[in-house]
Amino acid sequence: MSVTRLSASCADWVPTVPVPILKQGSYLIASVQSALTDADTEQLQRDLMDRVSRYRAQGIIVDVTAIDVMDSFAARSLRTIAHMTRLRGAETVIVGLQPEVAFSMVQLGLTFADMHTSLDLEEGLALLDRRLASRRPTIGRDGAR
Repeated sequence: MSVTRLSASCADWVPTVPVPILKQGSYLIASVQSALTDADTEQLQRDLMDRVSRYRAQGIIVDVTAIDVMDSFAARSLRTIAHMTRLRGAETVIVGLQPEVAFSMVQLGLTFADMHTSLDLEEGLALLDRRLASRRPTIGRDGAR
């Protein structure tokens, strides 16, 4: 009898799918695996800010390849993540926007005009490499910057 109650209560339980955040050198890569609830999106913001500070990350990639629908809250949240991390000294690139998602966002007036986007993870990493290389001071032969 208790087993039946346990399985019935487990059927109602829906696990929260966290967004895995990997550290790759001075970059953080957050791979969104499925559509996020508002609470999941806010948790992603907190997790990224914590890790930017903890690891002194210089670049962040948020991979949204698996997302086939993006609401206005999620789009605004990605923009907020980019602005917050930029204030902490890290560049953010959103990668993997599906064509249908991009089309819908433009139709709704939701754009990432003030953010960096790339087609996929490989291009996002290359973009971060270029952006961060341009920020590094160069030292000439005479030691002058």
